[in-house]
Amino acid sequence: MLNGICGLLFLFCIFFYVGLFAVGGGLVAATFMQQVLVERYHLISAEKFYSMLAISESTPGPIGINLATYCGTELYGPLGGVVTTFGEILPSLIIIMIVARFFMTMQKKPIVQAAFTGLRPATSGMVLVAAMNVFLLSLLNIQGFKETEMLIELFRWKSIIFYMLCLVVLFFLKKVHPIFIVIAGALFGILIL
Repeated sequence: MLNGICGLLFLFCIFFYVGLFAVGGGLVAATFMQQVLVERYHLISAEKFYSMLAISESTPGPIGINLATYCGTELYGPLGGVVTTFGEILPSLIIIMIVARFFMTMQKKPIVQAAFTGLRPATSGMVLVAAMNVFLLSLLNIQGFKETEMLIELFRWKSIIFYMLCLVVLFFLKKVHPIFIVIAGALFGILIL
């Protein structure tokens, strides 16, 4: 990892890229961040990244910005958090100012409507990739399976049971606010895992 100003500029560029191309929200941004920070540059381990994602998702505010701030702070301290947050939001600020200026005159054009139609499946696919990565990391123990080669070691049984309970609560007890699931997840991790 680069030090000083070069490192901060590098982080700014990474998060500017993420903010520019993460059309579809925070989980899409998380997918980009995971690809760049974990897979390409190995700045953060996958395990740490998904823990950071869980915390960012559990705290108030937009998940993409929370995650950008957390990553920057983790890598370069408070100044890193400011730099990554600014890098993440700057493309949105620029684009929304341009869109606000021209959207009313352009929204009825077939090419603009076609672009929005194409963006929906693309962004939903990216959200699905992020969800699958979190799902696999939290419910499967691939490292344990590699070490023992026993199929039973592949699954994190306590997490799977808790996951199924959360699904039942969310689908069938619709009056339960999701924040209680987040709190239950944190308590589950502290007390049982």
